[in-house]
Amino acid sequence: MSEAKFQSKVIKCLEKKGWTVIRNIVVNKSGWTDLTAYKSHLPPLFIEIKDTKGRLSELQKYRIKELRNKNFKVLVLWKK
Repeated sequence: MSEAKFQSKVIKCLEKKGWTVIRNIVVNKSGWTDLTAYKSHLPPLFIEIKDTKGRLSELQKYRIKELRNKNFKVLVLWKK
């Protein structure tokens, strides 16, 4: 399964649970997460998708740390 198919499965799963999921394709900050999920009365959830050989770049690590320092929940999901 490709990273794109895995990402689609993650989106469908979250949407079934009532989340609204935005796929971040072009954003004004490099290294931003792949997905942002929103659900009423909950803080947003930021999700980075990686395949089994994928690695976080230093910029992605920085962005994740930046978000977590602001008390946002960030998940990094690796496809098995």
